[in-house]
Amino acid sequence: MAYHYKLFWSDEAINNLESILDYLQNRWTQREVDKFKNQLSKQLNLITSNPKLFPKSDYNPRLRKAVLSKQTTIFYEISETRINLVYLFNSRQDIKKVKNTTA
Repeated sequence: MAYHYKLFWSDEAINNLESILDYLQNRWTQREVDKFKNQLSKQLNLITSNPKLFPKSDYNPRLRKAVLSKQTTIFYEISETRINLVYLFNSRQDIKKVKNTTA
């Protein structure tokens, strides 16, 4: 059985998620919002079960990046027993924010 790390959301990641969901709810159908949530859930399960599956970020080498879609990338940090979800990057944002992110 694979070991699952505990997942912790930073305040920034929570704000990012809320912003993405607001955007989707205002511009897309509930079906598309649910599809995004399902994709996110699957990706987070992959990260917690195998955190080194995804590459280190070029923008901030202490973080790893998991591409969720062409619009959204998940940035996270691995510690001994936990995954710190640091940032959900939406392609409409400035990538420089990821360089300056702290968990």
